[in-house]
Amino acid sequence: MPYDHAMIEVRGLAKRFGDVTAVAGVDFSIERGELFGFLGPNGAGKTTTINMLTGLARPDAGAIRIGGIDCTTNPKAAQHLIGVVPDDSNLYPELTGFDNLCFCGSLYGMRRQERENKAHELLEQFGLADAAHRKFAGYSKGMKRKLTIAAGIIHSPPILFPDEPTTGIDVASARQIRQLIAEMNRAGTTVFLTTHYIEEAERLCGRIAFIVKGRIARIDTTQNLLRETHGREVVQFEVSKNAAGLCDEIAAEFPNLQCKVVAPDGIRVESFDPVRVGPLVRFIEERGAEVSEARKIRPSLEDVFVRMTGIEASAMKREKEKGAGKG
Repeated sequence: MPYDHAMIEVRGLAKRFGDVTAVAGVDFSIERGELFGFLGPNGAGKTTTINMLTGLARPDAGAIRIGGIDCTTNPKAAQHLIGVVPDDSNLYPELTGFDNLCFCGSLYGMRRQERENKAHELLEQFGLADAAHRKFAGYSKGMKRKLTIAAGIIHSPPILFPDEPTTGIDVASARQIRQLIAEMNRAGTTVFLTTHYIEEAERLCGRIAFIVKGRIARIDTTQNLLRETHGREVVQFEVSKNAAGLCDEIAAEFPNLQCKVVAPDGIRVESFDPVRVGPLVRFIEERGAEVSEARKIRPSLEDVFVRMTGIEASAMKREKEKGAGKG
């Protein structure tokens, strides 16, 4: 069916839990066929926003339209248009991969033959055909994520909500899932992606929203966000000791440079002027530290994220993966 409106329209969306404001007056719209990234630190309001968009929570204020349907008072009104890939799998461990997909298809009202045909098609597409009749409990993490995505799209929804789709899985499975999401988007699916992997958003998304403390801090195209890093030179040094002290001394001695500690033995220097590595290495070594490596780094979306949120993306990623490991 054609849509006259944006696929997702949100105006003044707000949600409180007691004295805590989780989402505070959020506005954005997503056009049909976009691959839209939704990024922010833990506790920023990402999950609450997604829950309101997918009908799992009712907003305290604001309006939601999905596929032109007003979902403000009836959160489930556009459920047939939505495919959700939750952070934690909601599939049944005692059922086989095939049976899980068929069961999900039945929940969307698909006829038996239709859902069985689609289940076989998806198992083949996701490289799970050989495991079709194995119990879900015996799947690897990567296989579980792929089947969870397959379950979310068995009814061919025009809108997909993948929540942290590649967290905690092996590199090969993560690469395949990114390719699948990109292929679905190229085929016309509107994708609302949340991820803690900034490089993943940079690679996949055409437009990105940063949410911080329940508010949208910035929405822009990935190209425009990356343009802000153009002209910046970034050099990272691995030092033998006292990274924090060295960074303070570099900042005092070279006022045109920004210096920050990125690891116990790592400092990063940034400037819009050329960074002269030789004088910096000599300066560090004169203070009793050895430089084992000095390398130029291409500025990325992560640099924009850090400037906007004040949070190192690597720290956010470690926290997320630690939580995933507990599950």
